[in-house]
Amino acid sequence: MIALSMGLIAAGGAGVAVLLLQVGHRTEVVTVVRNVQVGQILTKQDLGRASIALDPAVKAVTTNDLDQVVGKRAAVELRPGSLLAPSQVTKDSLVESGEQLVPIGLKPEQIPATALVPGQKVQLVHVPVQGEIETDKPSGSSPRTLPGRVVKASNAAPGTGVVVVDVATSAADGPTVAAWVSAGTLRLVLAAPDGS
Repeated sequence: MIALSMGLIAAGGAGVAVLLLQVGHRTEVVTVVRNVQVGQILTKQDLGRASIALDPAVKAVTTNDLDQVVGKRAAVELRPGSLLAPSQVTKDSLVESGEQLVPIGLKPEQIPATALVPGQKVQLVHVPVQGEIETDKPSGSSPRTLPGRVVKASNAAPGTGVVVVDVATSAADGPTVAAWVSAGTLRLVLAAPDGS
């Protein structure tokens, strides 16, 4: 009985030692403390620090790299309380050189069921007002389309359900797209995953 008791005490002591080692192996990581919208430049006020036992499979920015992420843009929407991952920030502008950003308001019935995410390719389709004839297009031809890329999509506005989608398009097409939006003749179509 004495030998058994000594064995249990030793096993318990070993378990406590292993637990203390695991608790002691903590990593200082960067957390998000404020809402940060897509494309917004990160500041130190947006970020915090936490000490956690980090699984090697989890990719998180460590506090040693904090200065390297400050000044970069959020590639996705960041929410308070989450760990900051390297893939969530970018040094690139979400609107590239030679592009323009056009806001497009979509009514609830015009919003795809698939969530709109930054970087998603879309087609901007000109749909003439009913009864209007496009004199510069042959009868029966396909509607005019222009390529675009989602930069940001807002939440649905209370009451109206309207979602505003910021779409990047070429500088040459930007004024045309803005005119279609103003006239209410633009529809947004999701491109296939391969971009076609």
